[in-house]
Amino acid sequence: MQQPLLISVPEEIMDEAPPSKSLWQYISAYWMMLCEMYYNKPISHWILLFLSSMGMLVPFPASSLLSRLYFANGGKSKWIISWVSVAGWPMIAIVLIPSYFFLKVFPTPLDLKLTLSYVVLGFLSAADNLMYAYAYAYLPASTAALLASTSLVFSALFGYVLVKNTMNLSIINSIVIITAAMTIIALDSSSDRYGYITDHQYIIGFVWDILGSALHGLIFALSELIFVKLLGKRSFLVVLEQQLMVSLFAFIFTTIGLVMSNGFHGMKSEASTFKGGENAYYSVIIWGIITFQLGVLGATAVVFLSSTVLAGVLNAVRVPITSIAAVIFLHDPMSGFKILSLIITFWGFGSYIYGSYSPAKKEAPRTIS
Repeated sequence: MQQPLLISVPEEIMDEAPPSKSLWQYISAYWMMLCEMYYNKPISHWILLFLSSMGMLVPFPASSLLSRLYFANGGKSKWIISWVSVAGWPMIAIVLIPSYFFLKVFPTPLDLKLTLSYVVLGFLSAADNLMYAYAYAYLPASTAALLASTSLVFSALFGYVLVKNTMNLSIINSIVIITAAMTIIALDSSSDRYGYITDHQYIIGFVWDILGSALHGLIFALSELIFVKLLGKRSFLVVLEQQLMVSLFAFIFTTIGLVMSNGFHGMKSEASTFKGGENAYYSVIIWGIITFQLGVLGATAVVFLSSTVLAGVLNAVRVPITSIAAVIFLHDPMSGFKILSLIITFWGFGSYIYGSYSPAKKEAPRTIS
């Protein structure tokens, strides 16, 4: 990837305190940096990045709303909605396999350690999807999305423990802020519950959402560890390969659970009693499969075309998008406490992104306009 013009700055100069700048100078410097980034990349790069970003900001919230719509309109099986999350794994293969021919490269060879790693991640992903299914069964979509944002906290903690990622004050601050936001939701549970959901069911959904977020953070850290220890490289194809293998094994484990719970047979009975009829039922299932995998592909492309920082920004933006869309389309309850929690969560995301970006900025050479 092409980079802005960089020159090395002697260490003794870097240690000097920078002269104070006015707000206009900061805005001007930032604008010049954006212009330089724009002209250093072909227009096709920015078109792909825009489409990939939309692939995160539209399909992921849509997938969350469809999961909640499934339960609200008569769906009952947590295994079915878990299966929907991984049933679209062939879409990754449709993108990956032609890439080998166009780029004239070979797949990454599988050894025993790498295969076992994918099996373990697939099993954990299947369990993670099942936990989130319980969350969407008993919680409003807006609340489930807010609670799921705690995966960022667990990603930071597990990344620090397992991968030795940086843990600075800004990241610690984000952990505290997001935890406080989730506490506010817990204290406001009385005004954040559908009338037909009992206290016991709400607590189950709340707990499983937090546990699912913790497991998601662990999966993210273990994926990083696989790149560091086993793969030793990171490229768009390698990330797609990992996503394909993990999704495949998650699909296998989830399908086994669905068969054992008689879920495929249950689809027919659910479709016959689903609000809107069979067509509506199967539309929710099919579009749930498509939107989730489009979101996965979009996130993978954003990381490759830009950075994990931008992916973090977009992940932060999709939380309020999901919450607002749930209020508009699903008539989710939105109390003042939930709005406050949403604002605090967004603040926590910003602190995390700043903390993740700062170390890289300090280690890199200065950019000279």
